[in-house]
Amino acid sequence: MMNFNGSLVEKEQATISPNNRGLAYGDSVFETIRVISGKIMFWEDHYFRLMASMRIMRMEIPSNFSPEFLESEILALVKANDLETSPARVKFTVCRMEGGYYSPTTLEVDYFIQASQLPNSFYLLNQDPYEIELFKDHYITSGLLSTIKSNNRAVNVLGSIYAKENSYNNCLLLNEKKSIVEALNGNIFLIKDNKIKTPPLTEGALNGIVRKQLLAIIKTLPELEIEEAAISPFELQKADELFITNVIVGIQPITKYRKKEFKIEVTKEILSKLNVKARLG
Repeated sequence: MMNFNGSLVEKEQATISPNNRGLAYGDSVFETIRVISGKIMFWEDHYFRLMASMRIMRMEIPSNFSPEFLESEILALVKANDLETSPARVKFTVCRMEGGYYSPTTLEVDYFIQASQLPNSFYLLNQDPYEIELFKDHYITSGLLSTIKSNNRAVNVLGSIYAKENSYNNCLLLNEKKSIVEALNGNIFLIKDNKIKTPPLTEGALNGIVRKQLLAIIKTLPELEIEEAAISPFELQKADELFITNVIVGIQPITKYRKKEFKIEVTKEILSKLNVKARLG
């Protein structure tokens, strides 16, 4: 089952018009959400990011789009798909309503929600080999639009194809200043000695939910320093550890970049702290 504008429909019966503005122009934003045993992880952060993204895209926010209403819509779909006691992945998509070409005829929106099962309730440490490379064919533009989750993801798609063709697990994306912005599917963190760096939003980095959680968590650890600063590709081979974050995987350690191999000691500690925060909500 999926939810389309508040109505539950079978996925097989769900259709999309060729005039859908998300399909035609990328006029759409979305949230990828993790639900555990009927509880939405980091729901407040997801809700406010969705509202901010809609405002940046100049979408009209429906009067009933309260945190309570959207939470109930998500949980009703989870229940309809018999996922109440299972970990679930939810994708909440908002598209501007049909009409117009580049210039829309309305600012009102449609929404649809999808849910599928996840294998694990909480974040596990993946210690399998995980190799990355830089993707330099196209760049992320620094600025506000790059920080939101819109469905304009051509660079991520092309980078994913490049990674698959060259047997990499992931790639890091650069902005027009040749600074590292993020990975194909999440934010990037670099550890050197007791200092941790992640690119600031002004570099074009996605305003990630787990990124925000880790910034808060690391600030409470007296043995570590956290800094939001631009990362040069030259810093990668000097790093002790690298990891990628997103709300579905949590933390993915990187084990190799070119000839450099990385440890996962600090990454392991941070992951345990993230799981504690996830359990506490």
